[in-house]
Amino acid sequence: MLVLAFIFAVSLLQGGNAFYLPGLASVTYCSDSKNNENCKSDIMVYVNRLNTVENIVPYEYHDFDFCVPIKDVANSPTENLGQVVFGERIRPSLYELAFARNEACKTVCEKTYKTGDKSSLEKLTFLKRGVSLNYQHHWIVDNMPITWCYKVETGDKFCSIGFPVGCYVTKLGKRKDTCVTLADFKASDTYYLYNHVDIVVEYHRLSPEDWGQQHTGIGGRIVAARLTPRSIDNGDKSEADACGASLPVLGIPGSLEKEIKFKYTYSVEWRVSYNF
Repeated sequence: MLVLAFIFAVSLLQGGNAFYLPGLASVTYCSDSKNNENCKSDIMVYVNRLNTVENIVPYEYHDFDFCVPIKDVANSPTENLGQVVFGERIRPSLYELAFARNEACKTVCEKTYKTGDKSSLEKLTFLKRGVSLNYQHHWIVDNMPITWCYKVETGDKFCSIGFPVGCYVTKLGKRKDTCVTLADFKASDTYYLYNHVDIVVEYHRLSPEDWGQQHTGIGGRIVAARLTPRSIDNGDKSEADACGASLPVLGIPGSLEKEIKFKYTYSVEWRVSYNF
């Protein structure tokens, strides 16, 4: 009973958005899983349902027509009691991490929305609504939330366990939410989608004594993960060029007059952490 109460209390403190519980055993990963038994290099990134302070209704990840695996429900982890109480819906994603392997640019999937396609326009309308209402992603890796850290008006850094789908500039030209952070977000009645994320994973690298002389490659434990969302108009770019910092932002007009196409992409950087 005490354990159940503890789980319930932790879920309350986390607002129902975190997957991590203190006390869970840490997992050791390695860069060379083929030659090291009982050690894996592939790491799952999970996604939770999306919510917003502007609407009481949460939605599952696939409701927004994001990139999803075909059998996401079958491979979903089992939620604990606190997560069930708060309606958690944790699903596997198509974002793939390999321990200690950096990725400059990877494409998750490509989306196309056509003006004459009713089904396509309905999906796009739902996505735009999620942007305008500031719905928030909640991602998880190794039982920890992936955080988004940014500077506020005072110059201080604030970290959140959620990050926005995008931001909206109204018909009157008012820049809402994170649209105030970048001058390129300026076109009236435009929905700017964050279709790219730069993921940074920090890990504690194990010493030969901890890791074992018989093991090969790099071994370690993840201690933190964070990301920075970006909006990139990359529909006509190859995978290698789809994540460039010089590319224009991806703005979806309120009234779609022509086909729009873009890729969901990401980069990964691994950093050794000496804070433990």
